[in-house]
Amino acid sequence: MGPLTRPISWVRSARKEFERFPAAVQQEVLDALTIAAEGGKAHDVKPMKGFGSGVFEIAVRFQTDAFRAIYVLNLDDALWVVHAFQKKSKSGIKTPSRDIQIIQDRLRRLRESLE
Repeated sequence: MGPLTRPISWVRSARKEFERFPAAVQQEVLDALTIAAEGGKAHDVKPMKGFGSGVFEIAVRFQTDAFRAIYVLNLDDALWVVHAFQKKSKSGIKTPSRDIQIIQDRLRRLRESLE
């Protein structure tokens, strides 16, 4: 038996946001999610600070834009994608506070719904 592959689940609004990404960005994010679901870590993934363990950010540069997808591993034996957004570089490398708030809210609601 091979390694356990976690199912990839999506918060509905994160899936809608993701579907607005350019096709090449979608493919790169899906590749990174597949690697994570199989227990690995893609080169463009880093832990998301301030959310506890198991929350990661996929960062994809495409042309002059930056795209992000946030996922959490330690819920319900699945990999959950909780947020996807195009980052506007008003705040440099920092994730905008609006997106931080969305991630916090979605993680909280997701944890409550899975209890």
